[in-house]
Amino acid sequence: MIWTEICKKYKDKWVLLDDVRIDEDNMQITEGKVLYCHPDKDRVYKIALELRPKNFAVEYTDELPKELAAML
Repeated sequence: MIWTEICKKYKDKWVLLDDVRIDEDNMQITEGKVLYCHPDKDRVYKIALELRPKNFAVEYTDELPKELAAML
């Protein structure tokens, strides 16, 4: 599923993606297979540890909440 469709379908959720494709020019996810989604990122990471997908990412489908810090 392409990233824009994922964002529409799973709005304001954390998603666990497998088979991730990335645009190497801007390092943005372009598509992936949604394995799990939830509003709580800790639950999504827990599922990632259980499933152990090979080529995965955990992403938020909207702007990050202001109270959440991001590391680059």
